[in-house]
Amino acid sequence: MVTSAAFLVIMLVGVPIGLCLCIAGMVYITASGNPLLFQSFPLQLFGGVDSYGLIAIPLFILIGEIMNGGGITRRIVDMAMAFVGQLRGGLAYVNVLANMFVSSILGSATAQVAIMAQIMVPEMEKKGYDKTFAAGLTAYGGMLGPIIPPSVMFVVYSVLAQVSVSDMLIAGIVPGVILTVMFCVVIALMGYVYNYPRAEPMTLRERFRIILGACPTLLIPIVIVGSILGGLANATESAAVGTIAAALVGRYWTKEFSFARLPEMMLRAGIYSAVVLFLVAAAAVFSWVLIFGKVPQEAAAWIQSVARDPVSFMLLVNVILLVIGTVIDGIPGLIMTVPILLPIATEVYAIDPRQFGVVVVVNLVLGLLSPPVGLCFFVAAAVTGAKPGKMFLVTMPFFAIACVLLVLLSLYPFLSLALLK
Repeated sequence: MVTSAAFLVIMLVGVPIGLCLCIAGMVYITASGNPLLFQSFPLQLFGGVDSYGLIAIPLFILIGEIMNGGGITRRIVDMAMAFVGQLRGGLAYVNVLANMFVSSILGSATAQVAIMAQIMVPEMEKKGYDKTFAAGLTAYGGMLGPIIPPSVMFVVYSVLAQVSVSDMLIAGIVPGVILTVMFCVVIALMGYVYNYPRAEPMTLRERFRIILGACPTLLIPIVIVGSILGGLANATESAAVGTIAAALVGRYWTKEFSFARLPEMMLRAGIYSAVVLFLVAAAAVFSWVLIFGKVPQEAAAWIQSVARDPVSFMLLVNVILLVIGTVIDGIPGLIMTVPILLPIATEVYAIDPRQFGVVVVVNLVLGLLSPPVGLCFFVAAAVTGAKPGKMFLVTMPFFAIACVLLVLLSLYPFLSLALLK
């Protein structure tokens, strides 16, 4: 109780979540009356990041930096426009499909929203779409970032759960594609109701030229995902090869990437990676404290009294994580919940840890689009000037369909594990 109270107080006064976890661990050791545990504290901290799989995180982030500097994002948007821009609500489809393609390179929801909002919202506004809807749709498109590989959240979950990083990245492909299709169905229905505009028609030759010009940019996700699916590389190795592919495409095809800018890109990627990795290290300490304090066992006893079978357990977890995700960012949410819930899921209810990981990540990402915090909405608002609260209201159908996907992923494990059989 003392540790929990200390953690909440420290977090509420604005201390970064990584430091909150470390300080809470120190409070627990002090309250336990066993100062010898302080000797294990630095070992637990270091052990949290002593994992080969975590090298993938800075590499995936660097891929995103190179892609942005190389003009690859804009060409992906143009390619999506060539495919679906002529449909009613064409730019809304383009927004979602371009986000899906970019997700296979970036892997970060907030970074993706910041980039795509600058590109898509002004264009949609010019064509007659409401700015609030355009910004909100872009925020939901960013939800695909942590689901479709590469995904920093899946890498962090893999380390916390001690499962294969490659398996987790592959497990996100089918749910990510399903969510994209669901979003497109919602756009089709809303387009019929609100009479969304169509984009200007393109000739077949123009479409072919745009698609041909953008095709080499798809080499990046093909290298990353294809090498993992084909068994040619693990997640870390595929991230390294993907970084090289992004640099070559940006330098020699789009001709907008300069190797002289690589040091500043590496610096930005390093700073963001350091923040993520410190959170992972703090998570190791926090997990150690939870286990030492027998918190998972007590939580398991309570959950078993409420949930009698795997389905009711998964639905209960969905509710818990959606509430947590509304006030805590994705990776800190993983760090706080996985050490408690995963042992219950695997040992008590025999749920596959990879299916559980997909459900947890989708839940916490949806929390980025839920009040009162809704971090992705605030990012979109900062870029576009739209109001976050109004964004949530006008895009409620997308929230509802994402909740439907969560229920499907909870009930049908094959949706997550189909490509792993």
